[in-house]
Amino acid sequence: FLFILVMSTISCSTTKKGQKENADIENFDQFYNRFHSDEKFQMSRIRFPIEGVNIDGNKTTTWNKNNWDLLTVRIFDVDKKKFKTSFKKTDTTFDQKVWIEDSGFLSEHKFKLIGKKWYLVYAYDQNL
Repeated sequence: FLFILVMSTISCSTTKKGQKENADIENFDQFYNRFHSDEKFQMSRIRFPIEGVNIDGNKTTTWNKNNWDLLTVRIFDVDKKKFKTSFKKTDTTFDQKVWIEDSGFLSEHKFKLIGKKWYLVYAYDQNL
């Protein structure tokens, strides 16, 4: 009986510790909503230089703080009549794409959990 009591106590404390550690990790949905609505927050969650490029016609530029186009529309709010969308979420990543079939327009963004906070780590915009 003593063995069972000790094991259940250890099991409960391990579970509570694991839950606390997970509670410290930033909630993605809250991050994602704030990222698209708060300019200062968005800029704080991009570590420039960011991977990816902006292709506009024949001009290709890398992203920096001065040429960054703020993201204001969440993937869930994109007009599905005009654009195709896809997204994939894991525990540590969120990848999204928006495009118009056969148009030369594509926008792709990747978010990653770094430490216990979410960051935008990749941005590719193409408008040919």
